[in-house]
Amino acid sequence: MWKFLHKLASPPHFYDLSAKIIPWFSVGALAFIAYGTIAGLFFAPADYQQGDAFRIIYVHVPAAYLSMLAYTAMAVSAGIGLIWRMKLAHAVAAAAAPLGAWFTFLALATGSIWGRPMWGTWWEWGDPRLTSELIMLFLYFGYMALRGAIDDTAKADRASAVLALVGAVNIPIIHFSVEWWSSLHQGPTLVREGGPAIVPAMMYPLLAMIIGFSLLFAALLLARVRSEVLYRERRTHWVRKLLMPSEEST
Repeated sequence: MWKFLHKLASPPHFYDLSAKIIPWFSVGALAFIAYGTIAGLFFAPADYQQGDAFRIIYVHVPAAYLSMLAYTAMAVSAGIGLIWRMKLAHAVAAAAAPLGAWFTFLALATGSIWGRPMWGTWWEWGDPRLTSELIMLFLYFGYMALRGAIDDTAKADRASAVLALVGAVNIPIIHFSVEWWSSLHQGPTLVREGGPAIVPAMMYPLLAMIIGFSLLFAALLLARVRSEVLYRERRTHWVRKLLMPSEEST
């Protein structure tokens, strides 16, 4: 196991392996999202209180889930890079930040659209989940801004890793905010004591969308890490050979 992980941390090996994995993740993402979209929009019954307005859940919930998953991946990778000085781990963290920021923005935007007819307002500053999710978007922006402000890659890796780890305290706050404080958001729906509080006809498309979004995130993350690896390793022999094979053969 450790031998496999050590080999995976090698930039050339990761670059080759990720090229084989990305198509599988992409096809899987397309299949799950297609099923979830069709089943959620056309076959799931209308909610007895919200009517058809609830169907935005099939984008909002996966986006919110991925916003936290992406930050967790960024923070864990940053911590691994900081402790064990793995350059590939820092590359993963750097690649995850923009993706996480986009998913967070999508979660906030769809949440506001959903909240307008349900709560009577686009935004409520007193809601702990809304506010903590917005803070996470600022943490993403801060991480990317800090990386961009430091020219030295190694120093940028270390400084941004510290920020990512400090900001990780916001993840449990977002997750448990509806249980710790009074919130306009409903409590847990899928994972809760007593089983899911949603009928199967609504739940299966939602699970499919969550899996599809996760596979999409994985495919995009691997593609971005590949680009990050090429940039970081641009002066190495294997990258020059990859990009200019004819020159290396002469």
